[in-house]
Amino acid sequence: MKPGGARILVVDDEPGLRDVLSILFRREGFQVTLAPGFVAAREAIQGAPSPFALVLTDVFMPDGSGLDILSLAKSRSAQTEVIVMTAHSSVENAIEAMKRGATDFITKPFANSELRERVHKALEKGAIVAENERLKAQVSHDHPRDLLGHSAPMRRIHDLISRVAKSRGTVLITGESGTGKERVARALHDASDRAEKPFLVVNCGAIPEALIESELFGHDKGAFTGAIARHLGIFREADGGTVLLDEVGELAASLQVKLLRVLQEKKIRGIGSSGEVSIDVRVLAATNRRVEDDVKSGKFRQDLYYRLNVIRIEVPSLRDRREDIGELANFFLARCAAEYGKDIHGFTPDALRALDGYDFPGNVRELENVVERAVTLASGPIIDLGDLPAEISGATSQPTPSLVVLPDDGCNLDDVLGEIERRLILQALDRSGGVRTHAARLLGLTLRSLRYRLQKLSLEDDDTAGPASSPPDLGTRIRTVVSEVHEVTDDGTKPSNEVQRTAVFQRGARPLPVKN
Repeated sequence: MKPGGARILVVDDEPGLRDVLSILFRREGFQVTLAPGFVAAREAIQGAPSPFALVLTDVFMPDGSGLDILSLAKSRSAQTEVIVMTAHSSVENAIEAMKRGATDFITKPFANSELRERVHKALEKGAIVAENERLKAQVSHDHPRDLLGHSAPMRRIHDLISRVAKSRGTVLITGESGTGKERVARALHDASDRAEKPFLVVNCGAIPEALIESELFGHDKGAFTGAIARHLGIFREADGGTVLLDEVGELAASLQVKLLRVLQEKKIRGIGSSGEVSIDVRVLAATNRRVEDDVKSGKFRQDLYYRLNVIRIEVPSLRDRREDIGELANFFLARCAAEYGKDIHGFTPDALRALDGYDFPGNVRELENVVERAVTLASGPIIDLGDLPAEISGATSQPTPSLVVLPDDGCNLDDVLGEIERRLILQALDRSGGVRTHAARLLGLTLRSLRYRLQKLSLEDDDTAGPASSPPDLGTRIRTVVSEVHEVTDDGTKPSNEVQRTAVFQRGARPLPVKN
């Protein structure tokens, strides 16, 4: 493969070498831009309508370092391949160049044929990487990465993402802490036509107020004490891509004004800079605050709120999408088990029911932490109740026996089996509303067998048969007794009307006339 027509920037302070390389690569069909030093190269990289496919730069030049050109080119686009040339070969220079992302390192003097071959290899590598990123973006368009869940609320979010991903409109993502707002933002980026460009996140609540302006808009060298080098800032580093302003409600009032101008004018001015720079960035904002309340109280600017709230995505809490708990738990389990090198591949039914019954105030983030803890503590191949925190498992001071894991100090098998039998019977009675016929069916038993087990386990009292409630009406009692009578006949034949009538009468109902 020969990536003809690719745009190449050649940076060297030797005019003769620049001319030779210009002729060499133009003959190869490339578009060549020449720069005599660091300043000219910086202007070429920043002013180009699109990133260069390859930068070929000397290391030592009178007005700057080729390693800084390397960093600048990579900050503009991670897809730009960089080959570093130097007449002062050293292991340290080569290592530093590779650390900063250089594709190759070549020592002067070199044969033109060798340089030509290395340039072609670098461009071929870049073309393969770009194609892989394009395919990833195409897959992410239909299946946003790590955005799991098939509940109705999540289906609505998936649908909304597919409809607004390619828009340039600002999106405000709201929801409780830990619901996955950043993953929604990432899914929006991956499904957009900016997927191959940077996706950068800045936590507005975690960076001190004195530093966040520099972090967002950048600064020039010497702009303030400690500014020993130029810093582009998040907005310029993400040019062409997406910026997520996480916890945007924490921004100070002075920063809110500057952010509003960025959204309106699409221009930024770094600290200490004399001019503005145009940017092409899609802004997403996320917050767990009720921004409307902050607007009313004057803490958050109303005009900025309207600029951010062009499109609104409300991420549901985990308790509002319980259908997704099992899918999320198994996803986190597979990831944690692989990370810790443990052979764990599922949850017991009791553990899954406990997870499903918990409210998860910390939402998806809390579920992830719970599963990670369980994987760390589990001694068997399946996560059981005992591996979950007490507030989820409902554990008492007496640990419940595990269905699959033998305790280190052994156990009394009859006691364990008896406890398991007791728990399953109580669960079946609870799920069937105390109707023993239905409970027996859930357990795969006959009613006679269930009664025997209730007696054996001393569970025959009425108050253990199900939740406390008012007695069933007469019709329900008749239907239940008749159903029971059907099941207790030895030969499976339908009992006589007289047997049914007698059974109902014995259960406290008035006898009904029998139709022959």
